[in-house]
Amino acid sequence: MARPATRITAKKAPDDLTFVWEGTDKRGRRVKGELRGLNEGAVRNDLRRQGITPLKLRKKSKPLLGGGGSITSRDMMLFTRQLCTMLGAGVPVVQSLDLVGNGSRNPKLREMVLAIKNDVESGTGLAVSLAKFPLYFDDLYVNLVQAGEEAGVLETLLNKIAIYQEKTETLKAKIKKALFYPAIVMLVAVLVTVFILLFVIPQFESLFRGFGADLPAFTKLVIEISRFMQDWWWLLLGSVAGVIGSLLYTYKRSRPMQKSIDRIALQVPIIGSVVRLGANARFARTLSTMFGSGVPLIEAMRSVAGATGNVVFEEAVMDMREAVATGQQLNFAMRQSTLFPDMVVQMVAIGEESGSLSDMLAKVADFYEEELDNTVSKLTTLIEPLVMAILAVIVGSLVIAMYLPIFKLGSVV
Repeated sequence: MARPATRITAKKAPDDLTFVWEGTDKRGRRVKGELRGLNEGAVRNDLRRQGITPLKLRKKSKPLLGGGGSITSRDMMLFTRQLCTMLGAGVPVVQSLDLVGNGSRNPKLREMVLAIKNDVESGTGLAVSLAKFPLYFDDLYVNLVQAGEEAGVLETLLNKIAIYQEKTETLKAKIKKALFYPAIVMLVAVLVTVFILLFVIPQFESLFRGFGADLPAFTKLVIEISRFMQDWWWLLLGSVAGVIGSLLYTYKRSRPMQKSIDRIALQVPIIGSVVRLGANARFARTLSTMFGSGVPLIEAMRSVAGATGNVVFEEAVMDMREAVATGQQLNFAMRQSTLFPDMVVQMVAIGEESGSLSDMLAKVADFYEEELDNTVSKLTTLIEPLVMAILAVIVGSLVIAMYLPIFKLGSVV
């Protein structure tokens, strides 16, 4: 009688602990640092082998996963690039994860990477381990890692992911660059205006009381606004904060609101062009990366839809996915949407006919990323004088309102 197969579970290796130590070296100098080991005795022995006499040794408190800061997209980009470099140097996956994790200065990222290392060390695949952290490893990342593991080209696909993340970060930086300067100038304009209304206008008001003459209508209006600000500034501040908070809260949780705002953003004269260029660039770059890595087109388009960064584009890509699933060509499905320029559609058509869709999409992405860079530069050049003009009008109007009574008094005298 045959015995049932016994499932062998890999024994999980004990986790190393981090110890903070102080001691003296062979020259008698005071030194300190951190060292990982199984226990306090192992760390003391390791220090003595290095010629250091330990004086103080304590276990470092271990931060909880989710604490100690946040993991940014830049952190994920550096993690991917470092892991790719380690694997390229011939370092095994588990050891690579250990080195990258312990080398991170972000406690939250360190805990996550070491948790993945322990999972892989116990026999779980890397893609499966990464999928346990969907907030940081999306479908695109997991699918490419899984394809790399199955084909034995994990290093190559991690390199593609790293390049994709680097280009995506560059794209984000360009868009932020276009919006950062005008936002700062407008904030300064608002702060200057509030300061004048709260502290400068009341000084002029007390001066005007001694004139004994009627003030100009414009001056009266500014004084009334100043009084309202002095009496109800807390209500205005709370209302603005409440409206902004409510909009952000609703936007994150309401799909119809996201779609409405994203559609409006596409129609705004200047901002709309930046959003369209960015969405087209992300669409082409993501699809090129996934399709070129061997992910089937229909499966890849699900990740591509979420990577566009715009709900209107996302729904359009999902509609295209359904059309492609029924047998249509991608370029034909793209023509049904008005979101993709003719150049993108034509390049996709050429790529499908020649069997070089990934290369054509990569060229499209390069073109639109460069076009976005030029548009951002032009936008910054155009917005700068416009914002300065708005600031000059606001502050200048307040100054004129305060000097009109003085001019009137001078003409009477």
